[in-house]
Amino acid sequence: MLTLTQELYDRIVAHARADHPDEACGIVAGPAGSDRPERFVPMLNAARSPTFYEFDSGDLLRLYRDLDDRDEEPVIVYHSHTATEAYPSRTDISYANEPGAHYVLVSTADTDEAGPFQFRSYRIVDGVVTEEDVKVVAAS
Repeated sequence: MLTLTQELYDRIVAHARADHPDEACGIVAGPAGSDRPERFVPMLNAARSPTFYEFDSGDLLRLYRDLDDRDEEPVIVYHSHTATEAYPSRTDISYANEPGAHYVLVSTADTDEAGPFQFRSYRIVDGVVTEEDVKVVAAS
């Protein structure tokens, strides 16, 4: 189960809506080994695409150096789907390289009245996708 604060939930959703019609992406970092999402880190979608996201390689290198310096790891890796449900695509699954992370997808299809808003979380390990419950709490 993914447990996150209302503030982090709201920030992820706001980022997804702000970048629509392009996919938004980012992480929420937490202390290494804790499974506790704490620090919201929005990233730029270098692909600037409504159907694909890509972290800028330079930004990603800086992010991982920063995580190492802070003894943190990505607890949540998130991105949005702008016209489809919040379920990992084949591309999403192939790029999932953080086996300990929660992969959050936000569907912003409702922005264009194309479907309902969704916020869903998955574990993706060795190409296997498992949906998990999401619990939003007032504060950690």
